[in-house]
This record gives sequence, C-alpha cells and structure tokens, in this order.
Amino acid sequence: MNTTATPLKAAATLCLLLLLARGGGAHGFQLPAPATGRILPAQGTVQVAFTPGDNATGMIVAAIRQARRQILVQAFSFTSRDIARALIDARRRGVEVDLIADREQTAKLARGMVPKLAAGGVATWLDGEHASAHNKVMVIDAGGADPVVITGSFNFTYAAQHKNAENVLLIRGDPALADAYRANWQRHRLHSVPYRTPG
Repeated sequence: MNTTATPLKAAATLCLLLLLARGGGAHGFQLPAPATGRILPAQGTVQVAFTPGDNATGMIVAAIRQARRQILVQAFSFTSRDIARALIDARRRGVEVDLIADREQTAKLARGMVPKLAAGGVATWLDGEHASAHNKVMVIDAGGADPVVITGSFNFTYAAQHKNAENVLLIRGDPALADAYRANWQRHRLHSVPYRTPG
C-alpha cells in the first residue's frame, strides 16, 4: 500500500492552487482572502474605562455632549437614563441621532429606553436579522475632523455601570476607523425596520 500517495496528491493540489492564485490562472482563479478582518492604521487617542470602578456612563455622556453633527448608535440592551437623556438633548440641539436596537431585547425590556428615545425625536430602527444584534457602538461625527468611536462590552444600561464587569473604549481622531464603523452601521440599517410605538 502506498501511504504517501494521498499526502503527495494533496501537496500537489495545494501547489497548483497557489500557482493559479498567484498568476491569476487561465480562468482568473483566486484563493479567498484569509478571514482576518481589516487592518487599519491607528490614529488619534484611546480612552478606556472599566466597570465596576470607572465612570463609563459619564465618559459616554461627555462624548455625546461634544457631538456636533451626527451620532449613530447600535444597542443590544438600553436602560441607561443618563445616556438616553444625553442623546435626546443632542437631538434637541440639532445633532442627527439615529439608533439601531435589537428587536427582541427592545420588546422584552420593561424599563428599556428605546421608546423614550423614539418619543424624544431619535430616529429608531429595530434589527431582527440576527440571533442577537449585539453591537454596543456609537459613532460620533464620522467624516469630520475629530470623529469618535465608542465600543466595548458595555451595554448602555444601569447594570453595565453598577453591577457588571465591563469595558469601554473611546477612540477619538481616527477617521478610517470611524468610517468603517459607520459603514457597518449603514449595512445593518438596510435590513432594520422602523420602530413603532406599541399600542
């Protein structure tokens, strides 16, 4: 029995695929790119907060108050009155504020802030396309000179600030990163549906 036939055949096939990929092959065959995500050059500053201990909610509220043009939000769970109030205040001073929330979480949270945000003039959509729309993101003033991306494990909730072990990153002054997060927000907006007040 020839035990080297199978490994040699596999190696020959791999070499052929690599040659075709490098040269484009007769039919333009390309190997798929490795699934590593995008690599972006880092710019700007990074502010970090950990709960319990740090005032992550205060850090987020301060960034919202500095917004000039636009705030794009993706939220899984949203019960923080302070963050909701800051977003509504931003909307009232003329900042465009748009929220995509997880559809199932929004329906089951008795103390959720999504209805209050929508009533306060925040354009609100529900994402039910996934098992969980689990992003916790704010993109502030993307396309401008000083954009901000807020992300991490931190849901916009009372529990995330006062009960859980969480982390938040606030990345300021990185236009390429803000553009990437804005594009991702826009992709999810396409399959989300407008929020309708119950009743």
